[in-house]
Amino acid sequence: MTTYAVQRHLQGITLQQLSAAQQAAIEAAKAVSAQGDPVTYIRSNFFPADQRCTCLFEAQSREAVERVNQEASLPYDKVEEVMDLPARH
Repeated sequence: MTTYAVQRHLQGITLQQLSAAQQAAIEAAKAVSAQGDPVTYIRSNFFPADQRCTCLFEAQSREAVERVNQEASLPYDKVEEVMDLPARH
């Protein structure tokens, strides 16, 4: 599976709305996976200074990640392949 970053601007979003958006992404990833196109939500980072958010997903295609965000009704600027480098202990 490939890791994809979804970049979005969420101007004026509240913490409660941000939490709801995260849950919508998680649920949409489960729904798309259940339809046979595996997508896993990994995590999100929110940058309050400029209201920017980056969400990481694992999937077999960019289109599957785009579909998750469309089904969750989440706006996004772009989806791109990234290298996720977790810390090694």
